[in-house]
Amino acid sequence: MLETKNLTIRFGGHVAVNAVSCSFAPGTLTAIVGPNGAGKTTYFNLISGQLPATEGEVWLDGEDVSRLPAPLRARRGLGRAFQLTQLFPHLTAQENVRLAVQARESGRHGGGFDLARVWLDRRAWIEEAQSLLETVRLLDKANVLASTLAHGDQRKLEVALLIALDPKVYMFDEPTAGMSVDEVPVILDLVRQLKQRRDCAVLLVEHKMDVVRELADRVIVLHNGQLAAQGEPSAVMASAVVQQAYLGVVPQEQLA
Repeated sequence: MLETKNLTIRFGGHVAVNAVSCSFAPGTLTAIVGPNGAGKTTYFNLISGQLPATEGEVWLDGEDVSRLPAPLRARRGLGRAFQLTQLFPHLTAQENVRLAVQARESGRHGGGFDLARVWLDRRAWIEEAQSLLETVRLLDKANVLASTLAHGDQRKLEVALLIALDPKVYMFDEPTAGMSVDEVPVILDLVRQLKQRRDCAVLLVEHKMDVVRELADRVIVLHNGQLAAQGEPSAVMASAVVQQAYLGVVPQEQLA
């Protein structure tokens, strides 16, 4: 579904991501972990097109999208949720989601503007937006401006927008960051449901190791911009080198 080949970016003399090659299959969830500054978010930015790669390629569903800007990659099926919420602040929660639904449908119909179809489809878009807001438990705030929502509700709204776009690849960059303990299960349940689908791949940058262990089919570890380890969660997490150097966990034998 998604593949990066020798993906690299340099900022002056600093190599932030260094020749990372990985493939991501549909029906799987891959967690990307590593210490702060390891290159995780930069790697996401290279995949989604927010940053142009110095070298390397990004392939999506058999198509080289390396030279496409972020909007066209999104239209091809790369869906991205950011560490900081990306919403239309002066629109309501429902309007935000409805625009995402409308953008998806416009893309499927070639992107042309048909005023008659807009009016005919508007009710269906609103109904789908309402359903998605119910899914993320925001239906009671459908008419609230996005800018006035609490941080946790803004994160849930961004996930609703991402689901509305129905991408081939879902990319979540710390989706539960800043959320209360009560709000986290809503997001994790949604990610879990996406993982059960067989027609999309899920990528997750996450610092909470309990979340990684519960959800991930595979873990890849980045360190200093390089791919340091990858494999099943239990094997990667059990590695003393990974625990000490990349996850900040001191092996038990050193504590004795």
